[in-house]
Amino acid sequence: MSQALRKMSGNASKAGCTLIFLNQIRYKIGVYYGNPEVTSGGIALKFFASVRLEIRSAGKIKSSKGDEDIGLRARVRVQKSKVSRPYKQAEFEIMFGEGVSKLGCVLDCAEIMEVVVKKGSWYSYEDQRLGQGREKALQHLRENPSLQDEIEKRVRLLMLDGDVHRSTPLLSSSSSSVSHHEEEDDDSLDGFQ
Repeated sequence: MSQALRKMSGNASKAGCTLIFLNQIRYKIGVYYGNPEVTSGGIALKFFASVRLEIRSAGKIKSSKGDEDIGLRARVRVQKSKVSRPYKQAEFEIMFGEGVSKLGCVLDCAEIMEVVVKKGSWYSYEDQRLGQGREKALQHLRENPSLQDEIEKRVRLLMLDGDVHRSTPLLSSSSSSVSHHEEEDDDSLDGFQ
């Protein structure tokens, strides 16, 4: 494996492309101290990786009526990074039939950067109320694409300026290497790493 990865990583670098490997978690039996989770394939993959991400389910998203699942929230944690600071984590929504919810990400970032203000359950942008509750705010933004674009542009400008509030859990970093698998659902995205 290490010989193949040595050749592939050199060729990928010359070609300017990215190699993505998906892996799953296995459990070591009889581990009392430390993390019992391991990824299959030996240590070569861990060594040659520039970035390793752990993706897990953070919960299900129900429809407005609450009768069916329409998506799930995913939590991503950077386990290893040679290109930036590791151990950061973020959450995003994956909607069934749609993929990653861009609008949900925009609303989350806008709330973090205080472009959109949340008071109680009401979301508002400048002097305009977007809706009571997250789903109503998202629906209002779907119906008003120009407002959605305006909010997204402000968020992107603030990101370029580096004006991000670091105290929020979405962009927080932790130095803990302890796994949070006890808190997750049984039907999580443990298989992706």
